[in-house]
Amino acid sequence: MNREPTKLLGTGRVCLLCICLAASVAGQQSTKAPWPFAKGEELVYQTEFNKGLLRGVDVAEFHFSVTADPDGSPNAPAAEMQRFRLVADVVSKGFFAKLFRINFHEHIESTSRGDIVSPLHTIRSDEQGKRVRVSEALFDHKARKVTWSERDPNHPRSPATTTIDFQEPIQDVLSAIYFLRTQKLAIGESLTVPLTDSGRFLRIQVAVVERKRMNSALGRVNAVLIQPAIFGEGALVKRAGTLSIWITDDSRRIPIKAQLKVDVGTFDITLKRVVDSPQNQAK
Repeated sequence: MNREPTKLLGTGRVCLLCICLAASVAGQQSTKAPWPFAKGEELVYQTEFNKGLLRGVDVAEFHFSVTADPDGSPNAPAAEMQRFRLVADVVSKGFFAKLFRINFHEHIESTSRGDIVSPLHTIRSDEQGKRVRVSEALFDHKARKVTWSERDPNHPRSPATTTIDFQEPIQDVLSAIYFLRTQKLAIGESLTVPLTDSGRFLRIQVAVVERKRMNSALGRVNAVLIQPAIFGEGALVKRAGTLSIWITDDSRRIPIKAQLKVDVGTFDITLKRVVDSPQNQAK
């Protein structure tokens, strides 16, 4: 039982971080600047597990932030100078994690240029107990190739490396959620998403299902439901399941809730706290 919750929470990380969207479809337009997010924004989510008599069991916390990229070069083109860094952390917590000795910490950093949301460089650290893996993806947008590598810092040796072709507008599992927030979601439409993860290139279908009023940490808001088809053979996750995500239907387009249903139970990921960027605070 120790392994299953760990795997599924890893799946939950993929689900909320990627929301697996990047391409535009007929009838959809990218939102013009200013973007719905800015440097300084932070989003915090709580994850609960439900199955049978186990209800509302706290299992993990998600933390997302947008920061300036400290590695930007002052001699680079304007778009490069203004590039930003997306950061996400997923950490196990609560009685459930202690009872089954589930200790994990996933850390992702995705650097994007400043004029569009598309990754230049992605770093991910995955810690599950004593097991640690560090992966890196470097994007060459001129050649449309991404080079992915993975290493075990506890056993130093040459990392496993893969180079694959991709199609624009490409996203990684973290930048995709922020790209989505720049899009207008039309009910009844579907999107085809170019996404790369762990040395694979995937095209994922996403349905924009409905609009409804919901209670949230932001108060009572209008929200749009999307359902990415990330489960199944040849998909992002090779197992049965469904993912539903609700995003505010306003200028900020903040994900307020996600629900992951799999064979061992249901994971509810709920927005708990928002720290506004100075840009939004000034409005």
